[in-house]
Amino acid sequence: MTLKAVTQMADARPPLVEMRNIYVSFGGVHAVENCTIDLHAGEVVGLVGGNGAGKSTLMKVLSGAYHADSGQILIEGKPVTINNPRDAKALGIETIYQTLALADNVDAPANVFLGRELMTRFNTLDDVAMEAATRNVMGRLNPVFKGFKTAVKALSGGQRQSVAIARAIHFNARILIMDEPTAALGPAETAQVRDLIKQLKKEGIGIFLISHEIHDVFDLADRIAVMKTARMVGTVNKDDVNIDQVLAMIIGGTVPPGVPITNAYAEAHV
Repeated sequence: MTLKAVTQMADARPPLVEMRNIYVSFGGVHAVENCTIDLHAGEVVGLVGGNGAGKSTLMKVLSGAYHADSGQILIEGKPVTINNPRDAKALGIETIYQTLALADNVDAPANVFLGRELMTRFNTLDDVAMEAATRNVMGRLNPVFKGFKTAVKALSGGQRQSVAIARAIHFNARILIMDEPTAALGPAETAQVRDLIKQLKKEGIGIFLISHEIHDVFDLADRIAVMKTARMVGTVNKDDVNIDQVLAMIIGGTVPPGVPITNAYAEAHV
């Protein structure tokens, strides 16, 4: 089979995730209004917009933290119902929050298996198996990671991100929502997180990247989705725009003339 044929087959596959015409309101106030977005395997979609634009609310619908008033979610072309975070996890959707939700006083293996610990046949914690599994997944993500027996509170910000991501990947996440992953990190730690994201892409994992850091978005994202005042302004290929054009979308709420949007479903239903 030729490379062209393989590429055509890949293009014919449905997106890993589609969120269609999502509405969310709180007390009559629209937090998300008629938003459509999609994500393919091995792709990073940067989700940007000002404070209160609706970015986190939209992603919390996908993660099961919020329930949409209306709209549809499809995973690999099949409609799904996500009522809570357990439903999302069962579909391979994991969220890496800015706070990371790690237990600071225990080590990396204990955090990877937090709430899902492995037990021996004597009904005691199987520390050896959990450390081996953690070393295996971390070997894929961050081969230089060494702090397997160190309490995570003593790890750097980049290493802590590694632990949080390893926890998601070990339990077969296919879709990651990353909320401000480089916030409050120094240059070296930011570079480490960028390397982690690039490795996840190579493994075919789809990533929604929520970020206020436009340079991170341009460095990591394949496409950029812009929201303003609860609505989706548009999703564009990174290579079709420059930073000034994306900032204009964030501030002005319109797609610059001549810049194509990439979500075919949205184009057909505007």
